[in-house]
Amino acid sequence: MNARRRPVYFALAAIVAAWLLALGGYALAAHWKMTAEKLRAYLAQNDLNQLSGEARAKALRDLEAKINALSAEERRNARLGKLWNKWFEEMTEAEKSEFLEATLPTGFKQMLTSFEQQPPEKRKQAIDNAIKNLKTARESSPEEYQQANASRTNGPVLSEDLQKQVAVIGLKSVYSDSSAEAKAELAPLLEEIQKNMESGRMFRGGR
Repeated sequence: MNARRRPVYFALAAIVAAWLLALGGYALAAHWKMTAEKLRAYLAQNDLNQLSGEARAKALRDLEAKINALSAEERRNARLGKLWNKWFEEMTEAEKSEFLEATLPTGFKQMLTSFEQQPPEKRKQAIDNAIKNLKTARESSPEEYQQANASRTNGPVLSEDLQKQVAVIGLKSVYSDSSAEAKAELAPLLEEIQKNMESGRMFRGGR
């Protein structure tokens, strides 16, 4: 009987071992996964104004890598919480340009080109939907993110001046010719449009 049951025991042991490995891998992945909260902790532990030379350059590279490691949802949460706004304000103009270029989502420039090829009415609809989605996300965000946006909770997601420029000139031209500060303001809108394009929801209202 023991000899007959031995293969069953081995099979059960193999199944248990596989489950343990899977759980261990999941826990390890969760541990290393970048989140908005981990990014917040990194920013709180480092003061950009106190850094110079290679240490400052490395801190900025680390920040860029952490932002690029965020999922689309976590990246949106980080923006809602304005997590890196203080650092951005403390960067030099050259650092701002490098930071914006380094943290562009994959396929961002191709998205802009594809977007500009759409008819004007569809581009407007896509922009309106993206703004609506961002406003909804801002209003339903966690309390600490709402506090970060306290002065803008009822205000526009994008300044009226930039909205007019986008409507008249187009997203690609406005983004290409804008200052670093304007590009940073446009980034959430462009990332939302890119996400909607990739999910096939570009011209549909709602989330």
